Amino acid sequence: MIAIIKYNGGNVQSVQNALDRLNAESIVTDNFDLIQKADKVIFPGVGEASSTMKLLKEKGLDLLIPKLTQPVLGICLGMQLMCGNNEEGDTKGMNIFDTNVKKFPSENIVPHMGWNTVSETKSPLFSEISEENDFYFVHSYYCELSKFTTSVCDYILPFSATLQKDNFFATQFHPEKSGKIGNLLLKNFLKL
Repeated sequence: MIAIIKYNGGNVQSVQNALDRLNAESIVTDNFDLIQKADKVIFPGVGEASSTMKLLKEKGLDLLIPKLTQPVLGICLGMQLMCGNNEEGDTKGMNIFDTNVKKFPSENIVPHMGWNTVSETKSPLFSEISEENDFYFVHSYYCELSKFTTSVCDYILPFSATLQKDNFFATQFHPEKSGKIGNLLLKNFLKL
């Protein structure tokens, strides 16, 4: 069973639809027991960092997520909230990844929206995915490059397209909206 963390954030249904296409059983929940007992956990996200972090704190999910021991996948805002300081709303994240989230420097070309190439891949998420594939992005803030970076995208400047630390994985792009290549990446996560 895959637990999709429920916290009133966007793209939950599209993540569940993608898992349905892969015949993976999933549940959208904020129940601690169900999340802790799940084989895998997905922490999706579309929204604003400070208000989303407030919702997570109200439910205690900000304390639960960093303690999970099964494979966890953060997506987009989910990835950003797994990091340290976030310039959006001056938000303190969960600091699973000790790296910061910054706003892209140029107002006239944000958000970064659409397909863009991901390179320098070095994660089990990219198993059987050739180098230099395009994934779908929608974001105005980015995770800085760090020792946790497992792939890079270049938009205005190079940034972390994916991160990994122990059982925690994260993608800035939306695999659930990235067609066949995104489905393959989700399949790789399900195999972990």
